Amino acid sequence: MITKMKLKKGDMVIVNTGSEKGKKGKILSVDRKAGKVLVEGINVRTKHVKPTKQGQESGIIKRECPINVSKVSFYCDKCEKGVRLGIKVAEDGTKTRFCKKCEEVK
Repeated sequence: MITKMKLKKGDMVIVNTGSEKGKKGKILSVDRKAGKVLVEGINVRTKHVKPTKQGQESGIIKRECPINVSKVSFYCDKCEKGVRLGIKVAEDGTKTRFCKKCEEVK
């Protein structure tokens, strides 16, 4: 299922639900097909890794796992909270995103 997302790579988001609620992070990648985003410092899991090649290190690695896009919202610096985004289309055809609370263009 391909979802319509207004979030992009590099956006600052805030987590709405779960054990990570209230934490902010930057989006590292977006998977539109699965409807998930990878957020820096959010949903961190530990993975035990064996060395696959000679000379490669083994051990416990901490890495971020994808989180559903419905659990995060865009963080507006001016409003200082999670907000919804809208899209305005200019006369020349360019699209811009804006905060629905303070009307600031993002």
